[in-house]
Amino acid sequence: MKKIIFNVAVLLIAVGFILLAPMIFADYTMRILNNIAIFTILAVSYNLINGVTGQFSLEPNGFVAIGAYVTALLLLNADDKMYQFVVEEPTAFILWMNSGFITALIVSGLSASAVALMLAFPVFRVRGDYLAIVTLGFGFIIQILAINNPQITNGSLGLNDIPEYANFYWTGFAALFTVIFILNIVNSKYGRAMKAVRDDEDAAGAMGINTFKIKTTAFCTSAFFEGVGGGLLAVLLTTVSPDQFTFFLTFQLLIIIVLGGLGSTTGAVVGTILVVGGSEWLRFLDEPMKLFGYETPAMPGLRMVVFSVILVLVILFARRGLFGNGEIGDILKKIKSKKQ
Repeated sequence: MKKIIFNVAVLLIAVGFILLAPMIFADYTMRILNNIAIFTILAVSYNLINGVTGQFSLEPNGFVAIGAYVTALLLLNADDKMYQFVVEEPTAFILWMNSGFITALIVSGLSASAVALMLAFPVFRVRGDYLAIVTLGFGFIIQILAINNPQITNGSLGLNDIPEYANFYWTGFAALFTVIFILNIVNSKYGRAMKAVRDDEDAAGAMGINTFKIKTTAFCTSAFFEGVGGGLLAVLLTTVSPDQFTFFLTFQLLIIIVLGGLGSTTGAVVGTILVVGGSEWLRFLDEPMKLFGYETPAMPGLRMVVFSVILVLVILFARRGLFGNGEIGDILKKIKSKKQ
């Protein structure tokens, strides 16, 4: 009963914050909150395959790119596409593509999930470091395809003037839905099977778990939400180009889930707030400051140095991340038991 009350209270606080935040905070703060919400979707979904299922995958930038491009192409009308495609004319299918915002997000997620399903057959023939190398290559392939197919993606010029739908109501509730959905998967029989695959894949197979099916389910679910996150990123930035989806995006998500704790959904949320929000809130370090009566010159990049030092210290003292592989409820129970 206490668990239900706690979950309902957290849900009501989250809903209240999403509804009230646009009325309270300035545009700059709302921009940061939008970024945090989108990266929460990406981090929580990435954690499902990497942390919960234990498959060292480095593919998120590829699926995010698919989601962003599909959303952009669906939201731009034929006239906009003809105006923007200057290297080569868009194909007839690209001109025909058009839909509303919600449909575009769903199609983006399904497109990324379909690609993940096709990739699962060759990808999950290997494990460990080899799996990481294969999925890393996929991210590079998507970026190269985007550059070398201007009749589909407008090449390196990218797509611009995408309708800006991403207010905090969309991004916030999408992030909340993603967290609830992933938590329900983690706490279901499929989630327990994913954890079994993570802990010992051979033993899980010997106990009758279809390890390929479980890994594919996690991979496709993760890809779906990464595609949706990519679509929201496109309508937030109103522009899409191959340079946005480099390995740095995957690396940033990897930092988030490792900091929060591999396998912890709530850890991924907290990690997103610290990494995405922290890197912005430390921006004052790049500007001139007065210290002990002396004015220091502007030092661009200092915030990232300080932020990196903070990350190193956190990892040194919390080697399994802030939450380990547990959730916030598990940590509160441990604190309560120690007090008793």
